Amino acid sequence: MEYTFRKQIERIVSLTDTEFEYVLSFFVRKKYKRHQFVIQEGDPANYEYFVLSGLLKSYILDEGGKMHILQFAMEDWWLSDYTAYLTGMPATTFADCLENSELLGITKENKDKLCSEMHKMEHFFRVKSNYGYVALQRRILSLLCNDAQAKYRQLFELYPSLFQRVPKALLASYIGVSRETLSRLTISPDQD
Repeated sequence: MEYTFRKQIERIVSLTDTEFEYVLSFFVRKKYKRHQFVIQEGDPANYEYFVLSGLLKSYILDEGGKMHILQFAMEDWWLSDYTAYLTGMPATTFADCLENSELLGITKENKDKLCSEMHKMEHFFRVKSNYGYVALQRRILSLLCNDAQAKYRQLFELYPSLFQRVPKALLASYIGVSRETLSRLTISPDQD
């Protein structure tokens, strides 16, 4: 499974076998069951996670208890409550598993140490962070500017595999519509 992790790194920087083993030594492998929390609001978010297998959701609950999904994370994606992870403040989000999941986690201290010791990994994490900013901006613009149909279509075009793995109620929460509205938006893959 570490092959997936190495492949992601090597899309940006090349590593020898020895370098990759060294990088891997900074991470801990964690296994979680379906519905198990990885991050809970109010707790520390000690790790940034790379998803080796499985599927997770990150979300907040508003004062009325309504769930607002911030992110899904499947194989080859990263997940954390980044404000809590980077500042040491308590988490403001939840993250739990939609499927049994296997993750690689790195603490901020280990990430800082790894980056200071290996310029390649500092470069890797900077590039990944930049990609994350691009994705976040695209999501914010979609939420602000697109109607429900356009948000649904964009999600489908970017991540079609989510539609086989995620319940419709959670997809509806992600794009900010009711389950009933999502049912009316359903499109076939060949529809324009």
